[in-house]
Amino acid sequence: MTPLASFWSGLGGQPALVTRVFPVERPGVLSSRLPVREFAGACVGVCALAAAELAARRTGGGEVPAVRVDDGAVATAFVSERHLRTDGRAAESFAPLSRFWRTADGWVRTHANYPHHRARLLAALGTPEDPDAVAAALAGRSAREVEETVTAAGGLAVALRTPEEWAAHEQAAAVARLPLVERVRLDSAPAREFAAVDGGGPLLPAAGLRVLDLTRVIAGPVATRTLALLGADVLRLDPPGLPELPDQHTDTGFGKRSALLDLVGDRERFEELLAGADVVVTGYRPGALDRFGLGAEALAERRPGVVVAQLSAWGATGPWAGRRGFDSLVQVATGIAHAERGPEGGPGALPAQALDHGTGYLLAAGVLRALSDQAEAGGSRLVRVALARTAAELAAGAGAGDRVTGEPGTDLSPAPWLTERDSTLGRLRYALPPVDFEGGPRDWARAPGAWGADTARWL
Repeated sequence: MTPLASFWSGLGGQPALVTRVFPVERPGVLSSRLPVREFAGACVGVCALAAAELAARRTGGGEVPAVRVDDGAVATAFVSERHLRTDGRAAESFAPLSRFWRTADGWVRTHANYPHHRARLLAALGTPEDPDAVAAALAGRSAREVEETVTAAGGLAVALRTPEEWAAHEQAAAVARLPLVERVRLDSAPAREFAAVDGGGPLLPAAGLRVLDLTRVIAGPVATRTLALLGADVLRLDPPGLPELPDQHTDTGFGKRSALLDLVGDRERFEELLAGADVVVTGYRPGALDRFGLGAEALAERRPGVVVAQLSAWGATGPWAGRRGFDSLVQVATGIAHAERGPEGGPGALPAQALDHGTGYLLAAGVLRALSDQAEAGGSRLVRVALARTAAELAAGAGAGDRVTGEPGTDLSPAPWLTERDSTLGRLRYALPPVDFEGGPRDWARAPGAWGADTARWL
């Protein structure tokens, strides 16, 4: 079974619909020791197929539109943050303290892009904000000791593990018990009734749907950016005291609106938004939002028929379920960074933040399939994904990929999949969406705006 067919089956899709997907293979892109190209194409492919399936339902139930999965478009989108330009300026990348470091017995990777994470890392190590001082402090400690010390302080550091070491870890066992996309029916809410979509323009299967976006960084925002592409009114909500990185917000903010909301102080406003929401997407650690009444069951009780989509780094169960995590750190823990080792034997990385992007498209696919299922059988729905589970799926495909090291884009120009437009932020150059089906949209209806600049209300 191909990765596309396997992923589609896991989403509960009709197997025959896989024949509606037409790939355009470009073997040189996303070159890696792991099958990143095939994996990325499958993630985007099932998302586009789920969108096409819902589009067919909303236009009278005819044939599902043909889906095109072009490796060039996928590869460009999977490194969209690298292609972003704002008035010619490239987006900021990893901060100086977000990198691999040698330890007394191996390697550790830290993540300190956000000021609060950087402060916790430095406090745990007892060093000033100086790379040389950090390197000296880490060189005298074991990688596992650093991992535990920094984690206990609320920072982010993960020791490099081999695939075998990760396989023996209790968290890996917990992740292995999960499906790639977890799908749960929460109650017996009535079947969803869709209004017919307007056939006068691009086919927008999510038109008229309202999505509350409580996600940050890349994976969750990629999912909601995709739902916005498909016509949903996506309202991203952030707490006022936890700002997002500006370039990151721009890259993943296409098609959305962005507002600030205190879930405690503005509780009445949130409940008003929830009452009108069709989908709620969260990207915080498992249980972190439960105290605000934002667990899946609590949301479904107050808003019957809602689709709740949840994203985490390590999964909802296991000893690491409550830990913070990012794509780069999951690669390190799960053995991917060891498998992608550099020419001098040190740890490496995938040619894209493929766990983030891939998981984002899988989450969007899960939401779209849940909406289609609701039209048949009703019920509030939970869709859940985890970066570590996505990593396991990628690693399981080892041997099927190109297995050629290299930088993405070295043998294929991304120009056909880049475009420009004006925005309130300036002139933007950005990657076009890779989700492509017959009659569907080819770009977002609106450019991103400034973080938190919109009013917390539905259109």
